[in-house]
Amino acid sequence: MTYITKPQLHHPKLVANSLGYTRRDYEGSVSTLCAGCGHDSISAAIIQACYELELPPHRLAKLSGIGCSSKTPDYFLGASHGFNTVHGRMPSVLTGANLANRDLIYLGVSGDGDSASIGFGQFAHAIRRGVNMLYIVENNGVYGLTKGQFSATSDKGSKSKKGVVNHDSGIDLVSVALQLGATFVGRSFSGDKAQLIPLIKAGLAHQGAAFIDCVSPCVQFNNHVGSTKSYDYVREHNEAVNRMDVIVPRDEIQVDYAPGKTVPVTQHDGSILQLHKLAEHYDPSDRVGAQAYLAERQTLGEIVTGLLFLDPEARDMHAHLDTIDAPLNTLTERELTPGAAALAKLNASLR
Repeated sequence: MTYITKPQLHHPKLVANSLGYTRRDYEGSVSTLCAGCGHDSISAAIIQACYELELPPHRLAKLSGIGCSSKTPDYFLGASHGFNTVHGRMPSVLTGANLANRDLIYLGVSGDGDSASIGFGQFAHAIRRGVNMLYIVENNGVYGLTKGQFSATSDKGSKSKKGVVNHDSGIDLVSVALQLGATFVGRSFSGDKAQLIPLIKAGLAHQGAAFIDCVSPCVQFNNHVGSTKSYDYVREHNEAVNRMDVIVPRDEIQVDYAPGKTVPVTQHDGSILQLHKLAEHYDPSDRVGAQAYLAERQTLGEIVTGLLFLDPEARDMHAHLDTIDAPLNTLTERELTPGAAALAKLNASLR
């Protein structure tokens, strides 16, 4: 693999966030992916999201597996912790790292081959355990590194670049994540940065298992007529369920008004938000409703994007296991070896 570093020179007028970092400080090496690859747009969205959230790069840990998508962590957050695992095994390595050091912010980057085929079981267990992470699948519905075979997420009836029809049912990772208990579930499109960046910001800030399935067209092998993962197809069939935005923590703004009414609400930045309360609208806190909505729109051939589900009372793996607040990798022999008296008390409780 070839690594091309970017020049360290920064334009003097680049705007810095409150930490003193510019957007360039969240970048990585020069991408070696095909020009126009949707994965590069996702990398750019991650860079912008981390810059806007004002996250210290050294507090993030990025992990990936194998595939075009798993190469992308080298193209963003160059000053962060990084680990490129073997094919499909990223979730278990991320789980172990999270158990050892809960103080880091974990970002898992994978692909449809890495997560929906060889790593499907790994994906399932990381989600159901509630590992505190943002798990992004860069989904192009094709094996790009091995020259264009259908992946497990390829839709039934879609055509390959050579005209071959896929007769296998595709795996919908969003539906699987909902069923497994993910507490933050979203889908987006690599070409829609206005939606993708706020989703990534919200996912990084979420406490629990956050999952984003991002349709990311492969310009070399899956961007033709007949593909359901192409730029044109997604743009024509995109059904956005909400307009995305993220507001960093501030004093709570409260309003109380009746259904069918519209009220202006002043935001923290001075802008005015016109709120209209509908009697019937999409509810992202309803897991069953989200699954039903996905199935309904899928039968119409639509790709639903946006924040599909959010559990406002989510708990992560450390809460389930009742671990201590201190990262486990900081514990000394004194904490790990409490002595004979403590062992005797523990043994007595088990009799």
